[in-house]
Amino acid sequence: MAFQNTPLGDGGMNVIITGASKGLGKALAEKFAAAGNTLLLCSRNEDTLLTTQQELLLQFPQSTIKVMAVDISKKENAIAFGKFCLQNGTPGILINNAGSFLPGSIYEEEDGTFEKMLETNLYSAYHLTRSVLTGMMEAKQGHIFNMCSTASIASYSNGGSYSISKFALLGLTKNLRAELRSYNIKVTAIIPGAVYTDSWSGSGVNPERIMQVDDVANMVYAASFLSPQACVEEILLRPQLGDL
Repeated sequence: MAFQNTPLGDGGMNVIITGASKGLGKALAEKFAAAGNTLLLCSRNEDTLLTTQQELLLQFPQSTIKVMAVDISKKENAIAFGKFCLQNGTPGILINNAGSFLPGSIYEEEDGTFEKMLETNLYSAYHLTRSVLTGMMEAKQGHIFNMCSTASIASYSNGGSYSISKFALLGLTKNLRAELRSYNIKVTAIIPGAVYTDSWSGSGVNPERIMQVDDVANMVYAASFLSPQACVEEILLRPQLGDL
């Protein structure tokens, strides 16, 4: 059965989103909840996640929202969340959005930064994807989106281990795409520049200077509606006035 996003009224599909309690993850959840899908969400902060769940249910009562508070940078937690998702059926869309940023140069960043960036930005996506892939491969349908960054395609000052982890995530994305084509599973790299989230709050940067979370969410949502024979391999977005 060829995969396509299911519009409201046709029963929806299961959509997994990590790091979904705020910012870009929440914006993505809103887009897919509005279409009546079943959302399977996770984030580390239980209070924030439960608040987001209630907000989504109130705004989009036609959707089903299930959550699990977990730090998926840890292998065992990523696998546990994957099992939780599979208990609710075969995933239609997986969005590996969870991530974090620690600035610094490789030669001077604090000890442990490298490991933390890899665990949060790479290992989480690797282990969660592996844990849910069997069901998607058996169904021969699905779409995986990995939240990369412009730091995945170009080095920059103060990027350090964050950039290394995002380069690796783009590599994971490309390998998955090559491996999963024959299973009709699409794999897309999302490569955004600066997006206004909590990490920019208090920075002094004018919110109108950089992109909004809905800019990225709208592009991901649109890409999920293509015909089975088309795949957007990469979505590259930058602020209109260029990178900061």
